[in-house]
Parts: sequence; C-alpha cells; structure tokens
Amino acid sequence: MADHPPSPAPKSSRRRELLTFFILAFGIWPIIAVGIVGGYGFLVWGFQIIYGPPGPPGH
Repeated sequence: MADHPPSPAPKSSRRRELLTFFILAFGIWPIIAVGIVGGYGFLVWGFQIIYGPPGPPGH
C-alpha cells in the first residue's frame, strides 16, 4: 500500500471555509472587540461615578 499525498479539498468545502473565515474576521470578531472595549469603558465610567476620577484629592 503506497502513501498518497492528501487530495485537495473540494471546491465547495474551500468556498465554505473562506466564507466562514470572512464572517469571523470581518463580522463577529469586530463586534466582540467593540463589546469588550465598550464594556471596559462602561466599567471605568461606573467606577469613577462612585469613587471619583483618579488622581490626588482636590483642595
């Protein structure tokens, strides 16, 4: 039994893989990144509402 190199993926599988990549790269991950940064900003804003801005206390 001879070892044969793996055959290339069928065209429909490659197209589906590329579509999945583009949806993840330009759709889902940017939304997640904006959500994480926005959530962190909201957390900092809420913290500063309760405890005041950072720095030495004002006179």
